[in-house]
Amino acid sequence: MDFKGADILSVNDLTLEDVKHIMEVADEMLPYASRERITRVLEGAVLANIFFQPSTRTRVSFGSAFNRLGGAVRDIIGVSFSSIVKGESIHDTSRVISGYADVMTVRDPKEGAVKEFADATQIPVINGGDGPGEHPTQGLLDIYTLYRELAQIDGMTIAMIGDLKNGRTVHSLSKLLALHKNIRFKFIAPPKLQMPHETCEYIMDKNHNHKIVTVKDLAEGINDADVIYDTRIQEQCFESEAEFQHFQGMYKINRNIVKKHCKKTVLILHPLPRDSRPESNELDHDLNGLRNLGIFRQTDNGIPIRMAIFALVLGVVDKVHKSSRQVEWFVPKQIDPEYPEEMRTLLVKTDKKTSD
Repeated sequence: MDFKGADILSVNDLTLEDVKHIMEVADEMLPYASRERITRVLEGAVLANIFFQPSTRTRVSFGSAFNRLGGAVRDIIGVSFSSIVKGESIHDTSRVISGYADVMTVRDPKEGAVKEFADATQIPVINGGDGPGEHPTQGLLDIYTLYRELAQIDGMTIAMIGDLKNGRTVHSLSKLLALHKNIRFKFIAPPKLQMPHETCEYIMDKNHNHKIVTVKDLAEGINDADVIYDTRIQEQCFESEAEFQHFQGMYKINRNIVKKHCKKTVLILHPLPRDSRPESNELDHDLNGLRNLGIFRQTDNGIPIRMAIFALVLGVVDKVHKSSRQVEWFVPKQIDPEYPEEMRTLLVKTDKKTSD
């Protein structure tokens, strides 16, 4: 893929070589993402960060990634703060904003809407999530987390849990994993919320000796998993409160369940937010401090991945280090509180990635 000037709309457009290239560039961004060094390579550039759905991690990390490359960010948060509420079309909105900005990130509740933004302009447009469709940069940061945490992706077993029907994060991650070899997918969900048939077809069409197992029972699904990827039961995707409550809290995971049913080395991920209400509580807070819980390392990885994407689509990868200098403000050695010493060696990691 020629990334310069390109839109990032779907993981379907990426080859394994593309994914590995993005990972390599993300590694180059780590000193800047972790606040060890500063670069001003995008000084003068402007990002239009357009979010017509609620977001914390994606919106802020897109903005922070662009800032860490030296660029400026202009946010539009909510349809009510845009001229679309006055009847303006997506085409007109996109064309107008592209006269003000050098790149756009867009989240929209309607599947396919981000492509409408991209079709109306020549500046790069990056999909920040389009309804139940895809979330390509989340999929990329999830894959990047697996690369950094595990010794090997090929041959692993991943258990995906929750609302797999409407969860765009699991759609994108599954398609990226399908580019690898011998992945065993365990889709844990009630039949009504199972992974869409077209996503399963995409996986099997890659013909890399993948296996798909669909189960409803949590213990059966997680007992041999190398990775648990939990997702939220999404209230907004149901027609009634009663229907949502029927599925709410169906798959609760706490420290006791992990100890009883999982491998000692299991890695637990979640695209967040996790629903911490007692009646939901899909990832209990008693997992906090457990080295297996990778959700905050996962969110941290959103910065180097999104920095890499901006650097690639704006064609400045080879110039990032030219304006590099040391950070002068206080930065803690690590953001998390110390993990208990006995939890430090739980995960099987490559020598290259054992530095936290």
